[in-house]
Amino acid sequence: MNIFISGAAGFIGGSIATGLTRKGHHVTGLVRSAEQADELKALGMSAVVGTLDDKALLIEQARKADAVINAASSDHRGAVEALIEGLKGSNKPFLHTSGSSIVGDASGGKGTDKIYYEGQLPAATPDKAARVAIDDLVLAAAQQGVRSAVLCNTLIYGHSLGVNRDSVQLPRLLKQARKSGVVRHVGTGGNIWSNVHIDDVVELYALALENNPAGTFYFVESGEASFLDMSNAMAHAMGLGKAQDWPLKDAEAEWGYEMANYGLGSNSRVRGKNARELLGWAPKRTSVIEWIENDMLKG
Repeated sequence: MNIFISGAAGFIGGSIATGLTRKGHHVTGLVRSAEQADELKALGMSAVVGTLDDKALLIEQARKADAVINAASSDHRGAVEALIEGLKGSNKPFLHTSGSSIVGDASGGKGTDKIYYEGQLPAATPDKAARVAIDDLVLAAAQQGVRSAVLCNTLIYGHSLGVNRDSVQLPRLLKQARKSGVVRHVGTGGNIWSNVHIDDVVELYALALENNPAGTFYFVESGEASFLDMSNAMAHAMGLGKAQDWPLKDAEAEWGYEMANYGLGSNSRVRGKNARELLGWAPKRTSVIEWIENDMLKG
C-alpha cells in the first residue's frame, strides 16, 4: 500500500512508518524540515515537507494515498478535517492517533479503582473535550465513506523503531532523575496507567490498515502499572535510592500543567477488546516493569 503518515518524524509516527516500510509498504511521511525528510529517506521512505496547517497539501496527499495515518497530533482539528476531506467516499483506511489521557482524572498521584472500556467512556473533562470531539469526528467519518478508526494509545514504552525519538512519559521521569539524582513521581505515585510496548503498537496499526471495520475505537493496552512501581523500577535500574514523592506544584514547575496533571499525575486505566477480537492483535510485551529494569537504559 501507499501510505501517507503525518508525524513520521516523531516517536509513534516514525516507529509506525519504519515498521510498515519493513513490511513492504511504501510510506510517504509529512515532516517539518528538509533535515527530517533526509532522515526518512535514509530509512527507505518518501517525505513531503509541510505542517498540519497546510490544508491543500493534506487533502492532496490523502487523495493520492491508499491509506492515511495521523500520528502527528491528537488535538489538531483542522488537519483531521482536511484528511477526511481528502478521503471521503473512497473507503480507504484512516487511522487517527489519540491518547488515553482522555479518561485521565488529574488525581495528583492518587490511585483509583475506576476502569474504562470501549463504548463506555466518561464525559470529557474541560481539558480534554476538544480531543474527544476530534475522536468523534474521525469515527463519524465512517458515514462519509472513510474506513476510519481511532487508536487510543496508553502509556507507550520501548525504544523508537525509526528516527531517534523518545516516547512521552517515562523519558521525562528519566531525564529528571538524571538531572537531580533522584527519581520522582507526582504525589505518592499511586496513580495507575495502562501501557503498551511500541512494537505491539506498530503491529496493531499494520493490522488495522488491512482489516479495520469503519468507525471503530480501540484502546491500545497490554498491561498496567502504577507510577510508584515504575519509578522504583527506574531507580533500581539506575542504581539510585527509592523513588520519592513530589508535590504537584513542583511537578508542574518541572513538566508543565498538562504533563504533570495528565501525563504523569492522573489515572488512565482502560481495557481494550476490539483490537484483540476484531483484528486478532496479540501483544508480545506485557510488562513495563520488566522493560524498565532490563531494557530502558540500553536505548
